[in-house]
Amino acid sequence: MSYVIGIDLGTSAVKALLVDRSGNVKAEASRSYELQHPHSGWSEQRPEDWVEGTIAAIAELAAGLGAEAQQIEGISFSGQMHGLVLLDDSNVPVRPAILWNDTRTTEQCREIERTLGTRHLEIARNPALEGFTLPKLLWVRQHEPEVFAKGQCFVLPKDYVRYRLTGEIHMDYSDAAGTLLLDVGSKRWSSELLAAFALDESLCPPLVESHACTGTLVPEAAERTGLPASTRVFAGGADNACGAIGAGILQEGVTMASIGTSGVILSSEQDKEKNYEGKVHFFNHGKEDAYYAMGVTLAAGYSLSWFRNTFAAGESFNDLLAGVGDIAPGANGLLFTPYLVGERTPHADSVIRGSFIGVDGSHKRDHFARAVMEGITFSLHESVDMLRQAGKQIDKIISIGGGAQNPVWLQMQADIFGATVVALENEQGPGMGAAMLAAYGCGWFDSLESCAAQFVKEGAAYEPQPEAADTYAKLFPIYQQVYTQTRGLNEALSAFRK
Repeated sequence: MSYVIGIDLGTSAVKALLVDRSGNVKAEASRSYELQHPHSGWSEQRPEDWVEGTIAAIAELAAGLGAEAQQIEGISFSGQMHGLVLLDDSNVPVRPAILWNDTRTTEQCREIERTLGTRHLEIARNPALEGFTLPKLLWVRQHEPEVFAKGQCFVLPKDYVRYRLTGEIHMDYSDAAGTLLLDVGSKRWSSELLAAFALDESLCPPLVESHACTGTLVPEAAERTGLPASTRVFAGGADNACGAIGAGILQEGVTMASIGTSGVILSSEQDKEKNYEGKVHFFNHGKEDAYYAMGVTLAAGYSLSWFRNTFAAGESFNDLLAGVGDIAPGANGLLFTPYLVGERTPHADSVIRGSFIGVDGSHKRDHFARAVMEGITFSLHESVDMLRQAGKQIDKIISIGGGAQNPVWLQMQADIFGATVVALENEQGPGMGAAMLAAYGCGWFDSLESCAAQFVKEGAAYEPQPEAADTYAKLFPIYQQVYTQTRGLNEALSAFRK
């Protein structure tokens, strides 16, 4: 039996999946690591922690196979996007990595806008937001000039781990698209963007496809993982690209809804000239010469976790949501906006905060729980709605993450999105997408689509219920008014937040 390993390098932990030729997950291993917040709004990690965690997880999988570990043919990666890992001339990090959820770079984002105006959107296809990599580079140069002077190259988190396994530096297109330095349509580092900020192109690593073989294991990595030195290592992709691959989102018009801590609406694109003018993200896919459009809700599953931890501490999600299905759509006139940590799509606003609107004495906890679920889904529907307004047909949505674990929520998604919503039988998220890239790279399949036909198994499908869909269609424009009518209030209240 032959195997591949898919590595999902997340923010809180690394997870490794051992997958066979049929797409069955034979084993998995994970290691957590520390998230550091040295100042308010800062979010950093030690790259060495990623390396140690990844090697330990791979070694656990190999040890479980015993002698059969020699049959592991390839490894690939999914990685948290945007994080800045700045390397010196010996490829050693010069400082801790600055992560995607770090918000210190607001002024650098304004600098990008002042310098380039709309030209940046034409090249990079994405607005200047704190999470992206270019603002982080500019922040380090401004605030830590001696550190920046040591930097000879930057990579993203998974790229550094892969370098430590292979000794080779590369970056794939799907992750490069999240740096704000890639010409997304031309698939090359933009000399215009680099010149605008006096950055040398030598800072940027060589670009490769996500399924490209980037080397084999260096002796130390082979010894520590228990794998043969001949094990091939493939580039991998950004976590959202790999999540889409793992859900089979590989053809035009196929759309994914992912509800984890954050929430994502992602739709595959084939037209590299498509320009959403920064209203949604537009990135290179992990599939060669493909793209995807994506909208993000920052506090999706986090909103439900916050609600449980605040009002039902110690209860399981199953207990918390047990009565939600008995509440009619609309939660008896109660609306929730999931802006607990600001919002991304369609409102790039770090100051806005959440609201319950329409509270009255008849509302019980189940009404509030349903309103939270509906509010998260309404926020995601804003991305669906914008994609449709741009001419995209969205009839079928693959739902993954926590929102796909609850039948009531799956039906709610179908009713609000106005589309067939399908759950997966074997969902494994971005790690499965990484394993598929390794399987394709190893030559097991002639395309990612044929790999998906074998690896991705669809489960139950939910169709919109006409009466519920009609209720939600009337509530959605009311939901959309909440942002504009509470924005000024939240700006005033921000002075009182600690």
